[in-house]
Order: sequence, then structure tokens, then C-alpha cells
Amino acid sequence: MQQRNTNDLTTGNIFTCLLKLAGPMFAGAMLQNFQSLVDLFWVGKLGSSAVAALAMSGTILMLLFPVVMGAATGTVAMVSRFVGAGRLDEASDTAGQSLLVALLIGVGTGLIGWFFADGLCRLLGADESVSRLARNYLGISFLGCFTIFVLFIGNSALQGAGNTILPMFAMLLANIINIVLDPILIYGLMGFPCLGVRGAAWATVISQAVAAGLIVVFLSRGVSGLHVRANRWRLQPTLVWTLMRIGIPSSGQMLSRGLMALILMRIVALCGTAAIAGYGIGMRFHMIILMPAFVLGNAAATMVGQNLGAGRPDRSKSAAWLATGIDVVIMAASAALMLAFAPLFVRLFDANPEVVSVGASYLRTVSPFYVFVALAIVLGRALDGAGQTMATMIFTVTSLWGLQVPLAILLSRIAQPATQGIWWAIGIAMTVHALMVAGWFLTGRWKAHPVGVLRLPV
Repeated sequence: MQQRNTNDLTTGNIFTCLLKLAGPMFAGAMLQNFQSLVDLFWVGKLGSSAVAALAMSGTILMLLFPVVMGAATGTVAMVSRFVGAGRLDEASDTAGQSLLVALLIGVGTGLIGWFFADGLCRLLGADESVSRLARNYLGISFLGCFTIFVLFIGNSALQGAGNTILPMFAMLLANIINIVLDPILIYGLMGFPCLGVRGAAWATVISQAVAAGLIVVFLSRGVSGLHVRANRWRLQPTLVWTLMRIGIPSSGQMLSRGLMALILMRIVALCGTAAIAGYGIGMRFHMIILMPAFVLGNAAATMVGQNLGAGRPDRSKSAAWLATGIDVVIMAASAALMLAFAPLFVRLFDANPEVVSVGASYLRTVSPFYVFVALAIVLGRALDGAGQTMATMIFTVTSLWGLQVPLAILLSRIAQPATQGIWWAIGIAMTVHALMVAGWFLTGRWKAHPVGVLRLPV
């Protein structure tokens, strides 16, 4: 018997449906980024080396997300299609298999990362003080990374079913725990040992573990029609393979981003510790500003998947373009804010004049290109929701490795200061990426794209 889904997105006002999805997702995303800012705030009081270590660690930890993003993309595409077609038992099976894959790969990836953390820090070229602090943070983060894997996939399953409220509450709980634990563990308050940057890592892992456990409990109790009982965790090779067929190109896309970020960090590191710290702070704000794009893109992916499953491709197209238009407005306003107040924002985390100069120049150079990012991210996620992950992977690899990396190397040797050339390379690559994604979306080929072997009407 099929369970009832209370989050149907195939009828009603499209704008209302997008807000229903995007509102809680945005709150959850901001809470997740606020958690990283809390870490940065407390660690920043330990000095610029600690800030640089956190920035370097964040770049390395980005290598984890290609793996989980592939499973997440497949989860959203398949769950949303099954939900749109009214096949909730199969949607529940998909959620269960996704969680199993997340747990197994999270543990395996974490162990591999723990062994190679030291080598990665040396590869990025930081001095010994920064490298030592980064190793301390990474060791704990890698061993506990399965928590974020399970949390991310559980949230993706609920998102595919149209429920974004419960993930938001889970992230709120994680933030409260992290805010309480950060100063206690970093500075050794209330009888706890003083752990420094390791304390920030422990606070993050513990808070994510609690949130992940809460999401698994929600899914086991049948929220949004998804009943992920114990029997749905047993391996189903055919279903897992279908998830992988959709997800592997998405993993490739994210892996290319992660590796590119390492190369870019290496190029920035040649400019000194202040450059690493300024770039790291700028990147934190960059990710916060891009949150609406990711949120609206995820909402568009769910809308596209459910409506393709229900045989309504024109509604899918309208939802994707509306989400993109909303984000263009948000990105333009964010860019104006960064242009006006960039030095002030950077100074909140590190008052070192060199760090402020680098961070502000990054934000002011890259911000005007945010409008193009809206097209690349929102329409790209919409294509992922339709199962066209191979196309989005090709566009990402081409823009990052065919354009951004070579330009960063070239322009950093020409521009003064060298970091300014890197910032221009980032902005140019953003623009080209956006034009490729938008051009492909306009062809409309994604409307008839099958997802795996679902054989659903499109």
C-alpha cells in the first residue's frame, strides 16, 4: 500500500511551492554556515595562523563532498520522481539505500582522509605552524565525517519528498549544540581540557552527529510518506546502481571543484599566510552569499523532479526560471553590500591589515559576478533534478580546469598584487560557466531525459 504524501508540488501556485521549499531550506543553510562562522569567530581569537589552518582544513574537507553530493543528487532526483508519480514505497526504498551508502562511504572516506591529512597539508605549502594546526583539526573532522554524510543524505531524501522543515529544525539543534560546545572545548571551560582548534572540530562533529541521528529517527517514523524502516537499509544492488548512475557525474563535478580549490589554495599560499587567511575569510562570506542560489537550486531540482514524474515538464521549466530570477535579484543586492562594506566584514574575524586588504579585494572583485552564479547554480541544479548530471559535470570541468586554473596561474604572474589576478580568473570562469548551463537549459532536452531505469512518464 502506498503511503500518503502531504508535500505534493505538482499542483498549485509555483511561487508558493518554491517558497514552501526554499524558506526552510534557506534557514537550514544559513544555520549550517553560521555554525562555520561560529568556529571561525572563536578560532580567530587564537591568531592568524589558526584562521589560516581553518581555511586550509576547509579546503581539504571539501574533497569529502563530491562523494556525498553524488548520492544526494541521485537521492533527490529519484525520490522526487517517485513521489511525483505516487510511488512512495519505492521512494522509501531509495531513501534507505541512500542512507546505507552514505554511512558506508562516510566511514571509508573518513579513514582514508585521516591517513592522508598530513600529506595534504604539506602539499598545500603552508608553513609548519599552520600545517600543524590544520592536521589537528583534520584528524578529528575526517574520523567523524560519516555524521555529515548521513545528515546530508537524510536531508536530501526529505527534500525530494518536499519536506524541508524537519532538516531546518535538525540544523537549528546542531547550531545550538555547536555554539555551546565551541568556547568550552576550544578554551577548556567548565573543567574541560583546552583543545584549541581540535575543540572546534569536536564541537562540529558532535553537533552534526546529533542532527543526523534526529533525521534518521524522523525517516524511520514515516514522515512525508517515507518509511525508512530497518529492512530498507538492507543492500539492494540494482537500486544502488541506479543511484550511482545518476550520482557519479555529480560526484565528478564536485570532485573537480574540490581539486580545483586545492590548486587555487596552493596558488594563494604562494602569496603568504596573510593571503591564505584573507582568502579563507572571503570564501566564508562567499559561501554565505551563494546560499540562496544553492537553496533555490535545490528547490528547483525538487520541483523539476516531482513535476517530471507527474508528467508536467512545462511546470518544471517555469519553476526553474522563476527560481533563477529570484536569485538574480538576491545576488545583485549581495554584490552591492560586499562592494560597500567588504573591509568591515573581513575585520570582524581578523584585524590584521594585510588580511583585511586581501579579503576585501577578493570580495570586491568577485562580487559583481554573483549574478552569473545565479544562472549556473540554479539552472544547473534544475538539470540535476531532471537527471542530466553528465551535462552539468562537463560544464563545470570545462569552466574550472579549462579556464579558471590556467587563468589563475597566468594572471597571478601578471597582476599586482598577484592575488588580484586570481580573483579575476574566478570571476571570468563564473561567467563562462553560467552561459554554458543556461544555453543547455534553453535547448529543453532535459524534459525527456529518463532517470536511471525508473521508466516514469515524462
